[in-house]
Amino acid sequence: MIKLALTDLDNTLIPLGAPHASMRAIAGIHAMLDAGLHFGPVSGRVPAAMRWMFGGDTECGKTGAYVNGQLVYVDGRLVHQELLSGAHLTEVGAWIRDVKGCALAIYDLDDISETTDGATYYLGATREELARHESSFGTRPNVIDRLDRATYIKANLRCDLPWDEMVTLRDTLREQFPMIDFVFPTMYGPFIDILPKGWSKGRAVEVLAEELKLTLDEVAVFGDSENDVSMLEAVPHSIVVDNASPEALAAAHFRIGPSADDAVADALFEIAKAAQTGGMPAFLDPSQTI
Repeated sequence: MIKLALTDLDNTLIPLGAPHASMRAIAGIHAMLDAGLHFGPVSGRVPAAMRWMFGGDTECGKTGAYVNGQLVYVDGRLVHQELLSGAHLTEVGAWIRDVKGCALAIYDLDDISETTDGATYYLGATREELARHESSFGTRPNVIDRLDRATYIKANLRCDLPWDEMVTLRDTLREQFPMIDFVFPTMYGPFIDILPKGWSKGRAVEVLAEELKLTLDEVAVFGDSENDVSMLEAVPHSIVVDNASPEALAAAHFRIGPSADDAVADALFEIAKAAQTGGMPAFLDPSQTI
């Protein structure tokens, strides 16, 4: 029986371009909660973003793992935190100066808006250089010349580059900076997320299961992108949406419909219904593995 469902948000639970989770998705979450089960987002987003991503329904994000699993919450309580080294990020910011159209992005989590993960500050490029890439950085990007904190929670690289160059850049960064990790949060955005070495959504799933006193075979996870691979590999009941990246498809055991069709919402309803008899939802039939 599935007792905990965890899902990526962007282009998994929430279709690409949608302003927030659908009413059906939110209803599916509450169907699980009403059945005595647990639900949680596992997202590159910050906890405060759950307010607008779930249309103001604060119950949907009380349990979950945020910033790619660096912040783990259970019932609104922070149970685990992993931070990025300011010294490591400074090195990345210095190196990225040689890559035109790219900068290190640092997020101020105390200044979140209704559509962003917080005020963004850029290191590793001039304001004039970034303003030439208006679609990625806007016309007045906030550029800083140094980092002044020992640790940070959220950082990534924002780049106005073709996809093949983004892949090459990610691979080069992994070689240049083995003390931290770099992953794509989506196949569509201009971002390369930066994670503390050895930490991932997969580790966060393990922390959540342990905190809730569940075995990993009582957990179902849903994802679509490279930063979901670790959690898709962490549990036997791992599911991708039909629009998933090749890396995510290769890591998952089950496949459902596309995010655009609210496939994860349907799956949440199935999990809640199956729990009434202590069974498993039909989409997790072992004969349907990929």
